[in-house]
Parts: sequence; structure tokens; C-alpha cells
Amino acid sequence: MTDLYTRHQAVLPEWLALYYEDPIEITHGEGRHVWDADGNKYLDFFGGILTTMTAHALPEVTKAVSEQAGRIIHSSTLYLNRPMVELAERVAQLSGIPDARVFFTTSGTEANDTALLLATAYRQSNQILAMRNSYHGRSFSAVGITGNKGWSPTSLSPLQTLYVHGGVRTRGPYADLDDAAFTDACVEDLKDLLGHVRPPAALIAEPIQGVGGFTTPPDGLYAAFRDVLQQHGVLWIADEVQTGWGRTGEHFWGWQAHAASGPPDMLTFAKGIGNGMSIGGVVARAEIMNCLDSNSISTFGGSPVTMAAGLANLTYLLEHDLQGNARRVGGLLIERLRAVAAQFGGVREVRGRGLMIGIELVRPGTDRANPEGAAAVLEAAREEGLLIGKGGGHDTSVLRIAPPLSLTVAEAEEGASILERALSRAQ
Repeated sequence: MTDLYTRHQAVLPEWLALYYEDPIEITHGEGRHVWDADGNKYLDFFGGILTTMTAHALPEVTKAVSEQAGRIIHSSTLYLNRPMVELAERVAQLSGIPDARVFFTTSGTEANDTALLLATAYRQSNQILAMRNSYHGRSFSAVGITGNKGWSPTSLSPLQTLYVHGGVRTRGPYADLDDAAFTDACVEDLKDLLGHVRPPAALIAEPIQGVGGFTTPPDGLYAAFRDVLQQHGVLWIADEVQTGWGRTGEHFWGWQAHAASGPPDMLTFAKGIGNGMSIGGVVARAEIMNCLDSNSISTFGGSPVTMAAGLANLTYLLEHDLQGNARRVGGLLIERLRAVAAQFGGVREVRGRGLMIGIELVRPGTDRANPEGAAAVLEAAREEGLLIGKGGGHDTSVLRIAPPLSLTVAEAEEGASILERALSRAQ
């Protein structure tokens, strides 16, 4: 790949990150496996950043894309679009949001950007509450609410952002508290914050922080937040770009782990629904979605081809109970990885739900992040035939595991064995 890598460096930005010291070109995939340009086969435990949700080259999706492309590829939202209406109907029903309206975009970044536009217009406020260690995309507004400095290249923003405690359970000032006391402390912090500022437009939060290292707050935290927010008229936006569509196993949406106060006012989605096709979107109550008083369209959002892919992919997901598979196989994989981690002093924690698992590495004998160790495990796993991701807060020291939801028990065991060897080599 030296020649292609050299060409990449000559024409693309330096900040466009690549994995591996010797980057690989993935040429094709099938099921839970992909192949590179040199013919090497890999078990894919990252799915193009949680995007290949069901399987690589899923026949039902590729057939739907091919058939739709043979009819018409593009028309824009200026014309009626049957696949878009049909997918919107299904997403609205699945969202749990009453009187829901759906707007399709081309990415999670654009979906979050749209949600911020709606919230600020509806509430007539440019103040946003966001979580520390969060990530919401790469647009100017999205990096302005991202609480992870490694992914937020500028402090300039059209929004005034206030960051809240609670997204990271095992680090920070409340880490030593039990779950109930942790939630109470975060709620009191939120109350104190709201007592010092004019009412913000919304809180945007990932139910499980993705780029931040798959960190999970106690169940019910955002429900407790919601009770406080409603007293001030503040909206709740659930960023489901990584947690949606049953990946966590226990729930179809991440917000359902915090369901005591009902669904969020808005949720954003992307990644997995397209199984690799560019789909994002926002679901909101009609009064919020319809609050804009000027015209708008989406040139590429809701494309007939991507909507056909989304419909086929969602149908396959539901008919094959991939949420249930994520719960069963993911539960086995987490327990297997915890047994592996117990052998290594450099593993601080194995956490996650379903097929959304993080392994946090630290320098042995300390509680300090170990980004070099994470990079070494990433390389060793690739050499053994396994692709994984990485993330984390201030330092990228968390291994991110998020395979397609059709993962088998045998493949889970194979991946865990490779990770065991990779951890041993890196240590």
C-alpha cells in the first residue's frame, strides 16, 4: 500500500486520520469479514465505525440498492419519494416519540447539526448543554458541543456550550460513589448550573459515549436529568448515532435505559441504518420539527437509493432479531473479554452493552491512560487478522469493539482469542 499511501498523503489533509503504521486498503467484504488489497482476510470487529450493522455485502441490501439504482438514483426532496416516506413511517413508529416527524440527512454530523438548529429555533436560545467526554460530529456547530478536545479543533462556535457531569461513570469527581449517589450528585450539579444561566435550548447526550470510549452512565441518569430539564423548558436530544437499532442488546434505542420520564424530545440517528450507505436523520415531535419559518430542502438526504438500502436493512434487522443476537452474543463476548482482561494488569476495565464494548488500557500499576498500549494492541490484532477501533477521552486508550450485529458465537470466540494474544504481545 506504499504507493497508494503516498498518493493519499499528497492530496488529502494531514488531519484525516488513518489506522495502522502501514495503512490497509479494504477491497471487499462478506458477512463479518473483509479483505485487503494484499488478499489478507480479517474478522471485522469495528464495522466501519459501527456502520456495517447487519453484515458486509448483505444480499437483501445490495439487491435493493441495485434495483433502485436501475430505476432512478436521485431526485432531491423537491419531489415525492416513496422509499423516503416508507422509511420515515417505520422510523417514526419505532422511535417512541409521539406525533413524530422525520428528516433525513446524509450523516450523523448533519443530523446533530439539524437537531441543534431545531432546538435553538424552537427555544430561541443559543445555549446548549452537552456532556463532558462527548462527540457529536465534525461540522462547525457539532465540534462546538463536543466535550472531547481530541476531536474539537476550535473553541469558536455559533453556540454557547455548557458541559455537564455524568457521561463517564468510573472517572471524575463522583467516580467513587455508588450508582444512586453518582446520579444524585450529577443531578445536583445540573441544578446548580441551571441556577446560574438563562435557560438553555437543549441537552444533547449520547446514551453511551462512542468516540469517548464506550462509557455508560448509570441507568436512569438521563431520566433524572429530564425531570430537571422539563422544569426549565429545556429539550432533551438523544444522540443515537452509535447506540441505535438494537446495538446495545437490551434496548432498541439507548435512551430506553433512561425511560422513566418517557422518550426524548428529539433523537438523531445515522451509521447502522444504512449498512454503509449514507443515511442520517432526526426524529422530533411535530411542534419542534415544524418550528422553522423558512424553506429548506435536502439535496442528497433521503436519496431513493439510500432509502431503499435503509428499508431492506431495517427489515432484515427486525426479521432476524439482531437486537436479540446482540444481547446474547454480546453478553457472552463481554464475559469472555473480562476473563481475558483479568490476566493483564494493564486493563483497567471492560465495559459496554450488547455488541458495543470498550476495553480501557492503563499503564500497569497506575490509573493513567495508555494510548501507546492501545495503539500496540490495535496493530497486533490486525496482524492476527482482527480489525478493532480505539477511542477515549483525553488520551486514546480504549479499544472499541463493535462488530456487525449478526456476529456468531464462534466468531465472538475467535475475536476474543485474537485479542487475548494481541494484549499479551503488546504487554
